[in-house]
Amino acid sequence: MMGGQFWKTVGLCVVCLVVFGGFGAVTWAASPEPSTARDLPELRLSLREAMDAAVDQNPTVRLFNERITQAQDVANTQLGELLPNLSGTAGAARRRFFTGSFGSNATVVGPRDFYEMRAFLTQNVFSLSLIQKWRAAKAGVDVAGLDAEVTKRDTMATAGLIYLETLRAKAAVDARTADVALNKELLRLAAERKSAGMATSLDVTRAKVQLENARQRLLVAENERDRAKLNLIRAMGLSFEVRLVLTDEMKMVNVSEQSIGEALQVAKENRTELKAQQNRERLASLSLSSVTNERVPTIQALGDVGMIGNQIPNALTTDNVQVLMRVPIFDGGMREARISESRSLLRQEAIRTQDVQYQVGLEVRDALITMSSAKQQVAVAEEGLKLSLTELELSRERFAVGVATNIEVTDAQTRVAQARDNLIEGLFTFNASRLSLARAQGQLEKL
Repeated sequence: MMGGQFWKTVGLCVVCLVVFGGFGAVTWAASPEPSTARDLPELRLSLREAMDAAVDQNPTVRLFNERITQAQDVANTQLGELLPNLSGTAGAARRRFFTGSFGSNATVVGPRDFYEMRAFLTQNVFSLSLIQKWRAAKAGVDVAGLDAEVTKRDTMATAGLIYLETLRAKAAVDARTADVALNKELLRLAAERKSAGMATSLDVTRAKVQLENARQRLLVAENERDRAKLNLIRAMGLSFEVRLVLTDEMKMVNVSEQSIGEALQVAKENRTELKAQQNRERLASLSLSSVTNERVPTIQALGDVGMIGNQIPNALTTDNVQVLMRVPIFDGGMREARISESRSLLRQEAIRTQDVQYQVGLEVRDALITMSSAKQQVAVAEEGLKLSLTELELSRERFAVGVATNIEVTDAQTRVAQARDNLIEGLFTFNASRLSLARAQGQLEKL
């Protein structure tokens, strides 16, 4: 009885597994497989293309371009103050008049109908204040354009640095891949020597540990590379559904030698921040001039012409012409307060100009020093990698003939990995300093 019940239970379990397994198979079959990186469209990018793409898609750059339009509209508004203003009116009225106000009998006359059409013309003939306001508004357009250019170059530099960081991450993956291949070879050598009775299980285990450590570092490097690519795609404002391929490499290139004086002169001639700040100072000076010139009398011409009558067919033409000169006398001290405020703003801009000059000088010097150091770092790293590879080869030979354990090989392999990392960091520092120097001198377009 118990045996029959057992087999019934087993049969029920098998049926359940088949049924639910079938549902599971259907579910998995119905689920779309996620697309792999190989299924995505390929996007090949150089450093220059990445920087240009970042400028085209960056929202901050587009925002500053809109500010140029805003500044142009402000300038057009100020220009309108200097141009003739023409307006017109048309109306109909029904009025009652009190004749007592004209010295006659105190009676009310009316109602009377009146129809009138009239054109008005106003022209500021002379106003130094308005002229200076218009010039200041035009200077504001220049400032907005230069600010947009500064933002563009900052965006290019940021995208360029992220591109280099992605190249560094890719180089790290290549280095860790080479480490894994090397450790596999060392594990094979240890296993062969153990089979020949020339090595112990400890040697093989030690080689396996080194291989697993290398694989772990490779996984970390691959993750950092993929994350760096995502950051680069984000910096360019592109879709994440692409397979990014970087066409440039981190390598040493010939860079013309510059003295600090020559580098600073190039920066002075090309750095957009300097030009923008100098224009801000000019804008503040023009704003001060416009407020100061409010003390100067202004001349304004006014005129109007139109037709008026109690009936439209009987309307008569009337006109009026005036020339007014306004002389400012006293406004409660408001004008003098605005003049003092404008002078303070001008002094502030002069201080900022000096600060920008110092900052540009600092950035140029820093880039030159870093580049010089990076060249030496790369040279030392290349020599260190060469020596560490020689050490590794010698230690492998010693291990192969049985005069040393694989501890020497493991230590040598560790130094090879460190030498590769040193070379990667040196190349990254060199290329990043090239980018920084080009940014500091306002010559990113020459990269």
